[in-house]
Amino acid sequence: MAKRKNNDRGYKLLFSYPEMVRDLLVGFVDEEWVRLLDWETLQHVGGTFVSDDLREREDDIIWRVRFADRQEWLYLYVILEFQSTVDRFMAVRLATYVGLLYQDLVRTKQLTPERKLPPVLPIVLYNGEGRWSAPTDVRALVASAPASVTRYAPRLRYLVIDERRLAMSAEPESRNLAAALFRLERSRDDGDILRAVRDLAAWLAAPGQAELRRSFGMWVRRVIEDVGSEPIVAEDLAEVVPMLENRMREWKTRWRAEARVEGRAEGRAEGRAEGRAEALRTALSMLVEQRFGRMPKALRERIESADENDLRRWTSRVLGAASTDDVFAG
Repeated sequence: MAKRKNNDRGYKLLFSYPEMVRDLLVGFVDEEWVRLLDWETLQHVGGTFVSDDLREREDDIIWRVRFADRQEWLYLYVILEFQSTVDRFMAVRLATYVGLLYQDLVRTKQLTPERKLPPVLPIVLYNGEGRWSAPTDVRALVASAPASVTRYAPRLRYLVIDERRLAMSAEPESRNLAAALFRLERSRDDGDILRAVRDLAAWLAAPGQAELRRSFGMWVRRVIEDVGSEPIVAEDLAEVVPMLENRMREWKTRWRAEARVEGRAEGRAEGRAEGRAEALRTALSMLVEQRFGRMPKALRERIESADENDLRRWTSRVLGAASTDDVFAG
């Protein structure tokens, strides 16, 4: 549970930067309207809404952005829900959040000139192991009824971005901070992690991006700890890269040394096993020839190619066997 909360906090911190939200929509929402957004107007909105009966509900992150081709101010609200497990009733949760958001906009008179509410795009950013299987529309969760009743059923759809199943190459063709984050989240290979961190450090090298660079540095530290490595003390991404490179050189040196030790141990074990098998071959051959006379070539070859288990089984049969067929049966 603690790791899940830390993961949520890490995502919320990173997606509190407009660059991350922009790259999420540009890179992973394949819709025509995304190209019509004016990214200069992207603004972060408070995420806690209080309903009329004073019950509080808190969602994750809400942003708004204006369409560039509109004369009036028309905002698109994006709600991000970070999930690591499948919630069958996620559509109900998001319908509640959108309702509270609309309630707050009505109360504060943040409407269009036609006194309408702005559109809302709910997004579930999912990073669990299995596929997202929950219905993406509230209506799918409502029991069937006569058509005259069903037409009153609520509707709300949400978009799922399943980051573990996104088609992303190891070497990205273009700069996208959200894609780099997902690569880090999915990677359990030291080389993939290092490439993603180098990309991020290069993209965020400008002095004005120091805060986002530091936040990514903290995220990388969490990823490295998750793969079982000792923590890295640096926080800024620019400092993390050389420390991570040194750490990986240390890992490779240690792995090579461990492999040599394991190889020697395996060699000694194999030598001992072969010595036992050879002793059994000699003893078995002597016992068989004492009981039944000189063995034919085929039996000698069979003994030479047998493993230790077969040799032990055949040796135990010699004294009670009436013939070599009884010894080597099966």
